[in-house]
Amino acid sequence: MTEQEFNRAAERHLDMVYRIALNWLKRPADAEDAAQNVMLRLWRTDAAFAGEDHLRHWLARVAVNECKRIACRPWRSRTVPLESCAEPAFEDRARRELYQAVMELPAKYRVPLYLYYYEGYSVDETGEILGLKPSTVQTRLARGREKLKAMLTEE
Repeated sequence: MTEQEFNRAAERHLDMVYRIALNWLKRPADAEDAAQNVMLRLWRTDAAFAGEDHLRHWLARVAVNECKRIACRPWRSRTVPLESCAEPAFEDRARRELYQAVMELPAKYRVPLYLYYYEGYSVDETGEILGLKPSTVQTRLARGREKLKAMLTEE
């Protein structure tokens, strides 16, 4: 990968990698570390990407793996409240509240919902990224939606 190709890929996909990491780790500093490590892996890789979708999928998979690695570190036992994390800006109040409700779900449901609805991955792609079968992803999406519905109807 040439420096110019790397710069172009980093400009296009760094935000996506950071959002995945922030969603997974819930700490901006850890998300920045994860995003930086993913970009470093991209710079060092010898892989030839078949296209933009292949590169995007590869980056998402590497981001999830990096988040899992960071999450296992012993100093991660203390977490920051979700309110202190930066979140995307939504013009519509209902969308902002829905996003906040999604972020309150357990990671088991939150991450598949985020990848599917906010990043636009298909069920199969989400399964590949998370190392799950498509049927498991569909189940987690359905259960996550049920939990969201219950949370939102309580309020």
